[in-house]
Amino acid sequence: MKAVILAGGFGTRLRPLSCTRPKSLFPILNKPLLQWTFEKLAKSGVKYIIMAVSRQTRFQIKSFNVDAGELKIVYSCDPPKKPLGTGGPVKKAEKFIGAEDFLVVNGDIFTSLDYSEIAKFHKEKKAVATIALCRVDDPSRFGVAELTENGRIKKFIEKPPLGKAPTNLINAGVYVLSPEIFRYIPKGRKVSMEREIFTRLAEEGGLYGYVFSGLWTDIGRVEDYLKLNRVLLDSHFFEKKIVGSNENIREPVIIEGRPHIGKFSIIGPHVVLGRNVKIGKHVHVENSVIFPEASIADYASISGVVIGEKAVIGKNVKIEENCVIGDYAVIRDNIFLAKGVSVCPAKEVSENITASRCVM
Repeated sequence: MKAVILAGGFGTRLRPLSCTRPKSLFPILNKPLLQWTFEKLAKSGVKYIIMAVSRQTRFQIKSFNVDAGELKIVYSCDPPKKPLGTGGPVKKAEKFIGAEDFLVVNGDIFTSLDYSEIAKFHKEKKAVATIALCRVDDPSRFGVAELTENGRIKKFIEKPPLGKAPTNLINAGVYVLSPEIFRYIPKGRKVSMEREIFTRLAEEGGLYGYVFSGLWTDIGRVEDYLKLNRVLLDSHFFEKKIVGSNENIREPVIIEGRPHIGKFSIIGPHVVLGRNVKIGKHVHVENSVIFPEASIADYASISGVVIGEKAVIGKNVKIEENCVIGDYAVIRDNIFLAKGVSVCPAKEVSENITASRCVM
């Protein structure tokens, strides 16, 4: 089976980190999300992947050199300054697909879904399109499906108003499509698969839903990204927690390589430290993801924060929950950043930020 990975989005809700990398390259337990996706697709029998991306994202992915194993990877790029939405890239990938059913996977999701099982369900139902569905507490952020008893989707509503969703079954960002789908997608323009194609298929009876339980999240928001890393740290998704030699590391923590950790620093619980991170003395880091080559000076306190690559955190700095520090940013000594503050790449902060805002 072939698969299309939709990875051309702008990641606006993950700025400023997405200003310097696409969402598909965000590290999950120090491994790019895209590599997790490649590995899972390969285990499901996929051998050929079409990356539907922008030209900039193609350059970034190739530069990062993500390990694709034995998968064959080709790129299908949106026209410059003319994004094709979620349906247009599928249509553009038609020349690579041929006459077989194929998978479509959003590039910003992490899931335990068995792709081979949804493909089997799709074939049994002789569907034009099958959507993976999972249950969430708040479906208003997603496309919502209403099912019949045999799994056919009789109504599909994209992002219904809060409290107006007919069910809590949401589009999990994984589809199996038959080649017939290409008849429904106009060529050469921006197309919403969710608002245009799936709603029409539901009306015609060709859209089915495969309900699964298990791990699923997108990383569209900082809270979701931190939660995913936290859940995986508590799970069986990696074989060994690498905890280093510092006696004040509180599991679960995963560390890449051998970072410098100063005396009396407390790391954890639920911390991911990237390659060559430097941490001073008397530092406390918990519930956070620290990207490669960042440095945190003495007496800093970091809780529920994402710190970008090569960012510099000064002495006696306190950073509260859901803050995001962009790549190469510098937070000067004795600075306080309140909950929800984001700092753009390479920006220097030399005064306290006491309310949630973006420092540009």
